[in-house]
Amino acid sequence: MMDTGAAGLARRVGETMFSGDVASRDTMGMQLVSCEPGRAVMRMTVKELHLNGHRICHGGFIFTLADSTFAFACNSRNKATVASGGSIEFLKPGQLGDVLTCEATEQVLQGRHGIYDMKVTNQVGDVVAVLRGKSAQIQGAVIAGTT
Repeated sequence: MMDTGAAGLARRVGETMFSGDVASRDTMGMQLVSCEPGRAVMRMTVKELHLNGHRICHGGFIFTLADSTFAFACNSRNKATVASGGSIEFLKPGQLGDVLTCEATEQVLQGRHGIYDMKVTNQVGDVVAVLRGKSAQIQGAVIAGTT
């Protein structure tokens, strides 16, 4: 039996987006852990190619993990949505071999705009960064004919 509820749609939206997300999947090495209505979780391991001149994870890669997770959360209801802004706070460096997990949670969704909070943690639960993002719905759907 096909899951036609909101949770099933969000899961299918996540799978559809991730299959075409070359940047997150192949370039960054991210994994989509879950995609639920208004929420998503992604993970990546810090590799040598993610290190900056201080031998810590480049902040741009941490931002990209948070931004990608944000994208899955704000598209989870199958309404095409993009980021319209975001602000990040880096709290702890990511180290080579760290497994970074980002959880995105919808805070507000009103009309075409939403506010989402992303928290990036390492494998021991230390908070590495937090991002607050604003989304804007655009025309279309991730999976055509299902909205």
